[in-house]
Amino acid sequence: MKNVDDLISSAAELAERGLSKGEIADELNVSRETASWLVERSGATSEPISRTGDDDRDGPHDIHVDWSAIGRDSARLTHVARAMADLLSKEGQEVDLTIGIEKAGVPLATAVASELDTDLGAYAPRKHQWEEGDIEDYGGSFSRNFAQIRGRDCYIVDDTITSGTTMSETIEAVREEGGNPVGCVVVVDKQGVEAVDDVPVHALINVVRVGSEDRQ
Repeated sequence: MKNVDDLISSAAELAERGLSKGEIADELNVSRETASWLVERSGATSEPISRTGDDDRDGPHDIHVDWSAIGRDSARLTHVARAMADLLSKEGQEVDLTIGIEKAGVPLATAVASELDTDLGAYAPRKHQWEEGDIEDYGGSFSRNFAQIRGRDCYIVDDTITSGTTMSETIEAVREEGGNPVGCVVVVDKQGVEAVDDVPVHALINVVRVGSEDRQ
């Protein structure tokens, strides 16, 4: 996708397929607010469109990350995951579990787990159920088809950090299950965070937004 029109078209297609706005945000690597804005502009919702200034195409401040050139090729994905594993390996040698955040984080975590010789877990965040309102009304879950968490040190893997909410949720869920999150890694970090809830965060790419609003 090269521009906002492409994103709007993709949001419409995903909405028509029945994906929630949280899932659309995940698919397009944007915030939930941006996903809502894209769906509204696509006409795939009956909700009223909120105007922002003279140009109704003005949208929320966000950055779209398209890493499909990596994701669609298993060899490329494996090479990237090896670099992610190298970042995580600095956090300790006793970790025996890698947790991928669904959806995009799981294939990355699979390759990371293979590189680090750990078991594999999978977490579905609450945003996959989210449509509107308070996201706290929804719940995430660990898949029973993968390794269990209790009493284990673990790494957490995802593709991007947009606001940090999903990573924070996953860390909390791991701790509630009796696990100990030792480090997190993503391909792209839009926030430039060094840690989330006292857990170190590593990123292959950090995005720094430069503009007048950052200097206010």
